[in-house]
Amino acid sequence: MKKFKFRAPKLKQATPDQLTDRLLLINLYLTQGLTFLTGIIWILFQRRNPLELFVPHSGSYFWAWGLGLAAVMFLIDFAVSRITPEEVMDDGGINNLLFRNRPVWHIVFIAAVVAVCEELLFRGAIQHSFGAYWTSILFAVIHVRYLRHWIPTGWVFLSSYGLGYIYIQSGTLLAPIVCHFAIDCISGLVIRFRRES
Repeated sequence: MKKFKFRAPKLKQATPDQLTDRLLLINLYLTQGLTFLTGIIWILFQRRNPLELFVPHSGSYFWAWGLGLAAVMFLIDFAVSRITPEEVMDDGGINNLLFRNRPVWHIVFIAAVVAVCEELLFRGAIQHSFGAYWTSILFAVIHVRYLRHWIPTGWVFLSSYGLGYIYIQSGTLLAPIVCHFAIDCISGLVIRFRRES
């Protein structure tokens, strides 16, 4: 009888030039699905109703919080991009690969999926357990493609802290979702149409 030898799968980080469009999308949707599922389970273990996180409270003005923070973040990002070399803010080409040939409807869809899934886990579940500061550190670490330079890492941390702040102030997960969606969607559309022009 032949013995079966179990070997652990070898994981290695792919570079952007090794990624096909299909592989990139599979990776994106698989990680977002896991993020969403983890967030739901975590919230349920906290004995909270995930649907209640999406309820807008009267007078919370979640749209104003979300779009206001997005506008501030775009202004800061614009200023930082003007005074730093382009390679400092480079994410390794992942965003360019993800958005440059994508139809507009798909960019909007990706931005919505990412905003809902990541905010449900980070603001809805993790921030409830550890607070905005530690959640922002974890959020920055998760965005590993930015860790090569301290400026984008710090920027991701501050962005996450801002998302946590507007979640607390508005009392609804809708505010950080609106902000996250606006940032990802507009950034994706800029990449898409900058290449065409």
